[in-house]
Amino acid sequence: MLELYQFEECPYCARVRKKMSELCIDFVARNVPRKKEDRKMLMKVSGQNGVPTLVDSDIGAVIADDDDKIIAHLEKHYGGKNG
Repeated sequence: MLELYQFEECPYCARVRKKMSELCIDFVARNVPRKKEDRKMLMKVSGQNGVPTLVDSDIGAVIADDDDKIIAHLEKHYGGKNG
């Protein structure tokens, strides 16, 4: 299962969501508070509080606070070079 920790207004999160849609990837969006200090669940899951953060339990990967690395991971594992 793929979980994307994000908030709607974040342009980096929007970039990851767009790539996931282009690759037809099902995922669960986990909306986090805008204030970093209120992101307790994200801190528990990933050890940090930046977004976007992808948790890929199928592969056992957590990619934190880096849209470029998340997109590269998605292309490599879920869709090749479709975008």
